[in-house]
Amino acid sequence: MIKHSVVIVDDHTLLSQAIAGMVNTFDKFKVLYTCKNGQELIDKFSASPKYIPDVVLMDINMPIMNGIETTEWITKNHTSVHVMALSVEDDNSTVLKMLKAGAIGYLLKDTEKVVLEKALLEIVENGFFHTKSVTNLLMRSLTGNASEEQTFKDRELTFMKLACTELTYKEIAEKMFLSPKTIDGYRDVLFSKLNVRNRVGLVMYAIKNKIYTI
Repeated sequence: MIKHSVVIVDDHTLLSQAIAGMVNTFDKFKVLYTCKNGQELIDKFSASPKYIPDVVLMDINMPIMNGIETTEWITKNHTSVHVMALSVEDDNSTVLKMLKAGAIGYLLKDTEKVVLEKALLEIVENGFFHTKSVTNLLMRSLTGNASEEQTFKDRELTFMKLACTELTYKEIAEKMFLSPKTIDGYRDVLFSKLNVRNRVGLVMYAIKNKIYTI
């Protein structure tokens, strides 16, 4: 079985090792390595493609380079890498900063093992993961810079609605009878048009503007 690679970035060594041990018990995941801060991760990424994982579990408060700065760098330079925050910070401001930096999920460190595994699975299969509390926070606070008067082509609207479901991008392509490359094009155009960084931002825009209802 091919396992998805995970990297853990946390300045608390014992906790980082404990999280790594937990993730390595999951059937579909394996930990490549751990880092103590964002700069150490960037150095690894720059050293060799073999050090670039599928998912990064990112702490926020770290010396030298924190999680928000590191997530922004990953979002800009390695768009295929999914970042999920794993932190003790639960204040709304920090959560929003991390999500706006490009994180596609946010969990607290006291999260149960089964929830962490579920989150990792949803991230690699659907491209995002968010709890009900994070969804509610985004609905209340995430305003974005996109105009409320945006107009969309019919296929863009169809794609946006399907992106709000649990379908993968590949499954969306099949449902719309289009190639995955074409679907990637719709995604990139909408990300740019709406000034969002990831699928979470797209979903929140669609819900806020009643394009998709839950």
